[in-house]
Amino acid sequence: MRTPRMVSCTAVLTSLVLFLAACGGGATPQVWASEVCQALGPWRTEISTLTARAQQQMSAETTPTAAKENLARLFEGAKDASETARAGVEAAGVPDVDDGEKVAQGFLISLSGVRDAYDKALQGIQALDTSQAGAFYSGVEQVVTTLDSEYDKTALDTSSLQSEELREAFDQVPECR
Repeated sequence: MRTPRMVSCTAVLTSLVLFLAACGGGATPQVWASEVCQALGPWRTEISTLTARAQQQMSAETTPTAAKENLARLFEGAKDASETARAGVEAAGVPDVDDGEKVAQGFLISLSGVRDAYDKALQGIQALDTSQAGAFYSGVEQVVTTLDSEYDKTALDTSSLQSEELREAFDQVPECR
């Protein structure tokens, strides 16, 4: 015969198991991929736009002071966009797949590296002296070369994802197309 106390204990245990199960699992691969792509979509667009503007700035006939201001604004925008994307990926949590924590951390580390590369480029541009155009533009070239190198080091190769579920999710969810 079940006593009220047994029923109460069973209900508490059932609730606890359901709570722990909910806390233990991450987002489904489809939900996680969708949220990650929603965070990365605007970032990709912004980075492409800023890169095009930076290339225009590099080839435009302008004063070193104006170029410095424009490049600083562009690098700051890229840094901020990268941080916004990183925060969005962080908010997506961890996918409920094998090595989900490792996958999520890989994305976060990559975006942090990109953000930091743009921040370093911003600091490099801000440190340049604009009094001599030749020296300034040589400095800009060095800053951009360093940015390219650091950006390449932080690249995340999503083709190496070990989870078939995540690969399929990234191929299937509309936000990733």
